[in-house]
Amino acid sequence: MVKRVRKARILIVDDDENIRKTLSNILEEKGFVVDAARDGEEAILKSKANYYNLALIDIRLPDMEGTELLAKMNETIPKMVKIILTGYPSLENAIEAVNKGADGYIVKPIYPDKLHNIIEKQLEKQEESKRYTEEKVVEFIKTRARELGHGPRSR
Repeated sequence: MVKRVRKARILIVDDDENIRKTLSNILEEKGFVVDAARDGEEAILKSKANYYNLALIDIRLPDMEGTELLAKMNETIPKMVKIILTGYPSLENAIEAVNKGADGYIVKPIYPDKLHNIIEKQLEKQEESKRYTEEKVVEFIKTRARELGHGPRSR
């Protein structure tokens, strides 16, 4: 049996249905599994019920600012990559996004190749972080086993 490689899951959070559909189509063509939410509350509910590697979050949502959603998601899903999308770029909202834990900041209009490159780089960083964490856990378990008198001892 061939082992399946798990596709990255992306959540698009934008109140504009055309943007949600367009981004979904672009990302699905690139092989991602895509879900969408029209506002912050829906995004929170979906992220509690499903696992996503990455979220693309519009800075202006009908029920909350994208940076507020970003902060809430950082509390509950810190390992998910979160990228802010905005058609209203400013130094203030860029700084606020970074301070609240954004992994990226993209100004609309969004160009598919640029978006894909940013997503791939962020997912690569996420995977490296996961591997590093797993290595540290294995190292800790081996060290703890030696401390407890199990397994090979180092001299």
